[in-house]
Amino acid sequence: MKPKKILISGGNSNLCSSLKPWLSRTSKVITLGETGCDITCDLLSGGGNLSLPNLDVVIHAAARFGGASDRDFLETMAVNVLGTIKMCQMAVTARASHVIIISSIYSSLPVSSEKCSVYSLSKRQAEEAALLFCRNHALYLTILRPTQLYGDDDRFRRHQPFFYTIIDKAQHGEDIVFFGAHDALRNYLHVDDLCQVIAGVVQNSLVGIYSCLQPENVTYSSVAYAAIAAFNSMSRVRFDPSKEDIQDNIFPADNTLYERLGFYPKVSLAEGIARIAAYRRRGGQ
Repeated sequence: MKPKKILISGGNSNLCSSLKPWLSRTSKVITLGETGCDITCDLLSGGGNLSLPNLDVVIHAAARFGGASDRDFLETMAVNVLGTIKMCQMAVTARASHVIIISSIYSSLPVSSEKCSVYSLSKRQAEEAALLFCRNHALYLTILRPTQLYGDDDRFRRHQPFFYTIIDKAQHGEDIVFFGAHDALRNYLHVDDLCQVIAGVVQNSLVGIYSCLQPENVTYSSVAYAAIAAFNSMSRVRFDPSKEDIQDNIFPADNTLYERLGFYPKVSLAEGIARIAAYRRRGGQ
């Protein structure tokens, strides 16, 4: 099979730093981003008139995650929505046939949800804009909606601070105390599994809109016990019923993507946290 030429936006993102090695095994990968990439581009203010080689696939992984200010709101909408359209335009310019949008499982949230944010809202609008643009230009389109991501090192701590704090406490032998009496459910996907999914989507030219979840939800206490086992820690797990319960944050199970690819996530929670522990023992933290 002829190697594909792939452009990935968000070239310095946590995901791209893991994804590029996976795709480079079988394809020529070009990165696009604000700094340190093959092509320099700021999707907030630029994106037009770039000199692009002919491509087969454009993967759009760049995103803003929002903030508290009105400026954060406007820039998040501009990068996530207009930036997505710009990437689709680049696909047309570079004669690519397939656009892959890395969205978020939170894009499915209605505005009325307490968990809705400018990030989730902008991701949903970006999906809708890409669907219309790609339909008008006869581009194949795949939209992937990954759940909460983590990896062996600390790159995903910014977006999963509580997850990594649990692991920190186990590493240092500190008690792990959860507010309330409810053992809240979460869904975490190791970045290596997402990279394999994206590679499979590229290889099989799979199109459509897909949730990308870990098939098994986990409780916070199971995260804690996995970390305690990984570090052979003396930490204890306790709940504080005097505090308000932590609520579940999960989405309906959907394995359609994995069934079509013939691939299911391989990194269990226990293995993923064991890998974090091994990384730290090697001096990663």
